[in-house]
Amino acid sequence: MQGSCAQALKAALELARTGPAVFPCKSDKRPCTPHGFYDASADAETVQALWRRYGGTLVAIRTGAASGIDVLDLDAKHREANQWWAENRHRLPTTRTHRTRSGGLHLIFTHAQGLRCSTSKLARGIDVKGDDGCAVWWPASGLPILHEGPPAPWPSWLLVQLKPPAPPPPPRLVIPDDRRLRQLLRRVATAHEGERNAITYWASRRFAEMVATGLISTREAEALIIDAAMAAGLPRSEAIATARSGMRSGVGL
Repeated sequence: MQGSCAQALKAALELARTGPAVFPCKSDKRPCTPHGFYDASADAETVQALWRRYGGTLVAIRTGAASGIDVLDLDAKHREANQWWAENRHRLPTTRTHRTRSGGLHLIFTHAQGLRCSTSKLARGIDVKGDDGCAVWWPASGLPILHEGPPAPWPSWLLVQLKPPAPPPPPRLVIPDDRRLRQLLRRVATAHEGERNAITYWASRRFAEMVATGLISTREAEALIIDAAMAAGLPRSEAIATARSGMRSGVGL
C-alpha cells in the first residue's frame, strides 16, 4: 500500500473508532469501492479490507443515521452561500467545523431523524448531507479543524426549512363496532420501542383485508392506524408512511 493510502487508512481507523462509518475515495472525491457509501463501515477489520482491496487517498464518511452525523456543506465559490453564511452564522449553534479543500466549510451536526440530502435548498452552493449521503472528512487529509467541539443538534429553525412537513393524516370518521379491529388498534397503540414500525405495518395489512370486505373505508383505516401508531410513540411522518405502506402491501393479500 502506497504511503498516501496508508496514511488515509490510519486516519480512517482512528475516525471509525469514534463511530462514523468510513470508506475510501480517490483524490477527485469519487468512491473507490463499487457501491460507494453503501460499503462504509465502522468495523476496523472491514475498513482495513476496504483499503487493502481498493486503496484510496481520501477518507469519506456515510452521513445520516449510519454514522449519527449530518453535514452542512457551504461552498465558498458561490456568492449566495457566502451571503447566507454572513446573515445566519450568528443563529447557528457552536458545532464541529472543518475547512474544505475548496476553501468552504463543513459544519457537523448530530443526525436529525429523517433528514435526507438536499442541494441548494437554503441557497445556491449550500448542500445538506444526511441519510443516503456522504462527505469527505477533510481533517484526515490535513485540513484544519476550525472548531473541535462535539457536533451540536440542528437548530429547530433550520430543520423547518430542510425537512418537508409531514402530510396530514386523513380525517377519522366512524369507528366500526368490530372486536378484531379494536384488538388490532390496541396492539398497535401498546407496541414497544423497536417493534412499533413492524407492528404498525402488520396491522395495516390486516386492515387492508377489512377494507376489501367493506367493513371500513381506506380513509378511515389509515386514520385509525396512524392515530394508534402515534399513541405508541411513532412520529407522525413515520406513522403515516408505515400505515400507507402496509395498506398498499395488504391489497395483494
